[in-house]
This record gives sequence, C-alpha cells and structure tokens, in this order.
Amino acid sequence: MTTAPPSALLVGLDRQLPDLTALYRDLHAQPELSHQEFRTAGVVAARLRAQGWQVTEGVGGTGVVGVLTNGDGPVVLLRADMDALPVREETGLPYASTATGTDPDGNEVPVMHACGHDLHVTCLLGACGQLAGHRHAWRGTVVAVFQPAEEDCGAPAMVADGFLDRFPRPDVCLAQHAAPAPVGIVGTRPGTVMAASDALAVRLFGRGGHGSTPAATVDPVVMASAVVMRLQTVVAREVPADQLAVLTVGSIHAGTRENVIADTADLRISVRSATPAVRGRLLSAIRRIVHAEAAASGAPKEPEITALAEFPVTVNDPEATETVLGAFRATLASPSVIALPQPLTGSEDFGAFGAALGAPSVYWIFGALDPAAFGDADLSADGVPAEIPHNHSPRFAPVPDPAIGLGVRHLLTAATPWLAPGVHPAPGGHTARPPRTVDRSHGRGLPPSGA
Repeated sequence: MTTAPPSALLVGLDRQLPDLTALYRDLHAQPELSHQEFRTAGVVAARLRAQGWQVTEGVGGTGVVGVLTNGDGPVVLLRADMDALPVREETGLPYASTATGTDPDGNEVPVMHACGHDLHVTCLLGACGQLAGHRHAWRGTVVAVFQPAEEDCGAPAMVADGFLDRFPRPDVCLAQHAAPAPVGIVGTRPGTVMAASDALAVRLFGRGGHGSTPAATVDPVVMASAVVMRLQTVVAREVPADQLAVLTVGSIHAGTRENVIADTADLRISVRSATPAVRGRLLSAIRRIVHAEAAASGAPKEPEITALAEFPVTVNDPEATETVLGAFRATLASPSVIALPQPLTGSEDFGAFGAALGAPSVYWIFGALDPAAFGDADLSADGVPAEIPHNHSPRFAPVPDPAIGLGVRHLLTAATPWLAPGVHPAPGGHTARPPRTVDRSHGRGLPPSGA
C-alpha cells in the first residue's frame, strides 16, 4: 500500500476553494439545531447529486448519505456532522449567525455553529467533489455520511434506520473534527481517543412560597446551589489523579421572580470518563450527593435523576490509525502531525458506525484557528492558552482560509491508502500497513472537541 500524498485527487482543489468558502459562510450564517438540519441536508443532497453521487435523504431523521462506486476495491466511509448549538454568536464576523430556533423544551434560543460542524460539512463536500472529478485516481466505493445531531446521538439513529442493510459495508470509517489549535496541526492516537459522555437531568423538589417568608418554604435554589458546590468535589476528591474525569453542571433553572420561592429547580449535568470504573464512580457519586442534599434540605419529595444521552468512548483501531498517521506524515511536515498522548475529554458518537458495522475507525482533530492568535505559546508544553475560544464558545471562529483546504486534504489523504488503485483489504478489513515511522512530537494540552 502507498502512503504517498494523493496528488492526483488534489488537482483543481484550489479552483474549488472560493466556492467552498462561500458555502461555508452560508452554512455558518444559517445554522440549525440537532434533528432540525433540514436546510443543511437539502444543500448537501443537491451538491452531491450535482457531483454524480447516489443520494439517500432522511436517514436517521435528517441525515444524508451519498454513495459513489468506482470499480472494485475497498469501501471507505467518510463522515461529517451537520448540527449547530443553542449559543448566541459573538464572533463579530460579517457572516455571523443571527438565527434562532426552538429547543426540545419549546424555548426560542439563539443558534450558532460553535463547534465547527459547518466546516466539517464543507470539507467533506469538497472531498466528495474531488473524488467525483478524479475517478481515474482511485478505486473502490466511498460512502459519504452527513450526520444529524452529533450533539444528541445522531449516529445511533442513523444506524437504527437500517444503515447496515441500506448502504455498502465499509472497510474503514474515517472522520475529523475542528479543534481550537493553529491551522496546519493534525492529531490523533490509537485506542481510546475521546471520552465517554453521560448527560443527566436532575429535578429537585422544594416547597414554594413568598420570598419574604423563607422559613415557610423549602428553597430549591439553595438546595441546587448546595448540590452544585458538592459535585465539584467528586473529581477532585473521589477520582484518582491519573484518571480522566470531568463533571460539569452546565445548566441550572429555577423560579420566575425575585420575590417568589419556586417549587422546583432543574440541573443539567455532563459527565466525561475514559473507563467503566471511573464512569460508575462518577454516576454513583452524583446520585449519592443529589439525594443526600435533598434530604439535608428537608425536601418534600425525592429528587428525580434522568439519563438524557450516553456516548461511549471513541476508539481508534490501532492498525488503521497507524495507516492514517503514516499518510499524514508523508504529506505534512512532522511537527504538524501530533500523536495525542491521552484521550481528549470531549465526546463523540462517530464510533457507533464502526461498532455497528464491524469496521475499524479512525478519528482525528485538526487545527482551525489563526496561528497569529497563539503568539509564542508552546502548545506542546502548556496547551492552548485560556484566552483562545474553544469549541462551544460564542467566540469560536475557524479561519476558512486555509482551514477548508486543509480539511479537504486531510480527508483525501486519510482515505488514499484504501482507495489507491490496486489496493485490496487484508483479512479483517485492514489494508497492509506502511513502514512504521516514529513520531517524536507531543500533543500535551490539546483541548477537547466534539459533543
């Protein structure tokens, strides 16, 4: 198998970039929430059909799948996610979003592509255009997956919608994610690459009344405050320091007026872990603390804890990851290719495809921000500076040039070892590995991406 740069597949990419940049700005300005990506899906489907792909819409809700067969050979799945977040944009960009949407609770919320999914869609459409326009340069089948609701378990929904029976079974599944790092950096690792995630809703019950007579009430705001503060001790005091664990209370709501003590308070909690043991410890601690604080406050009713979503750890197949890293090293200068030393604390549902389809998966991150913003920061030693906007920030602003072109190149480079003419999959779905090289770069401190 060759790991040479996919030069033939890149011919004409520069001419495509102005159109891709316009597409990116359009998608960024008109974001859509999870499960509501109707316009985005329509744009994707129309572009794929114009390129000559066989297109299926409505997969798992609003998902779009394109299939392009080009002779005998391996099947490669390339995936991009399409949904945006309920965030009010503060980038100041001329194409900044002013959109609003309706969340699952019926509330009108601002909407922003604060996680780079608009960039992912643009890059995959660009890669699809190159594959369709240069069929002489590759052999096999490509399954392009434009997934809804990555922030809300859209991949399992696509799998449950008969993905296995409706589309070619892949020999490898590939995906990438924009990261708050300088453009030009690309990083991944074999094994666990992203943490598991659990999302929980907690409702605390009090006894409402007048703000002037708190002694006649059980105040759920005070109860919720005690829960939030106590939860901050779980990672610091109950999880070993060498284990990945994050516990975040991202939402707290109670009451309607300053002089009314409410009956209930609602919390939304995000939990990240890399092992079943740590996950179990975190979830058990949350249940213990929530119930104990409710009892200590004299709550008239037991609290309710509801599981909202669960993302398993994202696992990169070691052999396939080595193949992709070899292709990246052959294309990029070695300092730009980073071997991540530990799993990222962000989470993903991309692994659902490989797990359900029995195919190896490789997931990588790539820098999407202006290098000038980082100054002289040493990312390998100190990580990304705190002032740099991370994913999910209202100020997260990828630079389309050159991030789009690099994102397209990364997808094509990663796929080339399987799609190069004459390559055939080895037993177990892998292709023969390229010669191993040693990566002496570091990735300490790179931030999370994904859900």
